[in-house]
Amino acid sequence: MTGQPQQNHDEEADVPVRHLAAPIPTEGENGVYTQSWFPICLSDELETGRVISREFLGGRVLVYRDSDGKAHVMSAYCPHLGADIGVGAVIGDNVQCPFHHWQFDSAGHCVKTAIGDHPPRTARLFKFPTIERLGLVMAFNGVKPLFDFPDLFPFDEKELNISTFRGAVMDCDGWVFAANTPDMQHLKVLHGVSFEHEDPHKLVHWHEWGFHYNFSGGTAEQNQKGEAELAWKLGIHGSNIFFQEGTHNGRWYGAFTVFGCSRPNKSGIYAGIVTRRSEEDGNVAGLALLNEMKVFESHVLNEDLPVLNTIRYRPGTLTKSDKTLARFLDYLRAYPRAHPSAPFIH
Repeated sequence: MTGQPQQNHDEEADVPVRHLAAPIPTEGENGVYTQSWFPICLSDELETGRVISREFLGGRVLVYRDSDGKAHVMSAYCPHLGADIGVGAVIGDNVQCPFHHWQFDSAGHCVKTAIGDHPPRTARLFKFPTIERLGLVMAFNGVKPLFDFPDLFPFDEKELNISTFRGAVMDCDGWVFAANTPDMQHLKVLHGVSFEHEDPHKLVHWHEWGFHYNFSGGTAEQNQKGEAELAWKLGIHGSNIFFQEGTHNGRWYGAFTVFGCSRPNKSGIYAGIVTRRSEEDGNVAGLALLNEMKVFESHVLNEDLPVLNTIRYRPGTLTKSDKTLARFLDYLRAYPRAHPSAPFIH
């Protein structure tokens, strides 16, 4: 089976021979990256009238809001002489290069030169498909999105308390962290999760752009307190979008992490917690749960970081507990990769 190599033995040399499964292409390998939605900045960071410069896909992009408050992500380097427009200015609905004050509209076209020369028809920026959800401004790596950013939770965002934050920058690709979700051994051993049933391999629902599954159980801390009550749905969309939602000791909440990709082997953590708004108690209970679950999820995240900041991920000899993980690794091997913005952002 793909993803389950055998470990044989060389009798003559008396040295173990390790047969590894096919490696997963790393971000940036052969000049391409997975095609998914990647966070560029927090919504709160992007003030109207301000342009921001950020690393993305091994290059640099700018992000700004137009006069209607809509966010736009485009390549940062001016096609004139290469200045970073991300340190320029917003003029109306346009961004202005700080060097010679050429202006570009929200579609990336040069519409004005300060000196009065006619804007060259070929002078343009790469315009990324851009959305704003869950307190994040995100760009899709492609000319057109292969999939819409998913609805992660069973409630409209207007019904939710949302606390989104930017965490550490990891020394690994985002898909490496995403691979923890189908890794049942990881959940049980590192995080102390116990299932009230067999490993949920048969409960995993696969779709074109990821998977999800439900399980019930508890954490090691809950088990010690006799509070083993988790009922979660969790999964991955694309190569880097994690979500989890369900009850923790009988109370509903959701969590999400969308991993950025500033450059190969560097992934920014953008995460958040959501709870339902409540008019009955003035939303006190919802906000209290929000803070409680942020502490809980941060603890889980911190258990992973020492491993992920030192790992060199390569599928080795897998076992029957790795059934879902093996399928996810095959999913990643076949995942679409591209880099149409490369000539613009490098």
